[in-house]
Amino acid sequence: MEIQQSDTAVVLIDPQNDVLSENGTSWDAVGASVTENGTIENMERIFKAAKEQGYHVFISPHYFYPTDGGWKFNGPLETEEARTETFARVGPLNLTGFRDSGADWLARFKPYIEDGRTIVASPHKVFGPQTNDLVLQMRKRGIDKVVLGGMLANMCVESHLREFLEQGFEVAVVRDATAGPRHPEWGDGYEAAIINYRFLAHAVPSTSEVIDRMLH
Repeated sequence: MEIQQSDTAVVLIDPQNDVLSENGTSWDAVGASVTENGTIENMERIFKAAKEQGYHVFISPHYFYPTDGGWKFNGPLETEEARTETFARVGPLNLTGFRDSGADWLARFKPYIEDGRTIVASPHKVFGPQTNDLVLQMRKRGIDKVVLGGMLANMCVESHLREFLEQGFEVAVVRDATAGPRHPEWGDGYEAAIINYRFLAHAVPSTSEVIDRMLH
């Protein structure tokens, strides 16, 4: 897979406090994986390289509004997100209480995301981009290849990977720019995701490897 500025975009999923901050609702489950992978540092390195080299950067965020409480069924992770109010906002057009909340961007990523050039898609509502405008935003810009990272490895990242493949994109998942939850009964989400990435993605490079390709 060739990575070049003309047709490749960086897509980072859920770069938000609830999954990346020590104060986030998910830290107990994901913190060990985030720390071991250097996920935050590696995502920032990708942000920096992409901005310096003129790559399009897309964010696929996760937001829940009070009206989403009307859903009549949820899977296990969705149930936990609802219980802990993960990614909660007071409304789609209301930013009351948003700044520095769990749904807000991790502070160190804000200079990259809020630079007026980053494309922030509408929120995905479960795990994949089928429920937001991310694919449209990329197609409108002539993007056929994706450098993919963010959170959570075995949920939103893998779901985005699978949909991008079905949509005809080439995808490189950056293996140390993501992380996953660990659960005493369900297992290690990161390890499960890495296995599937190796079967599915066109490349599974490290951050250093993908940045080297972006620079050359």
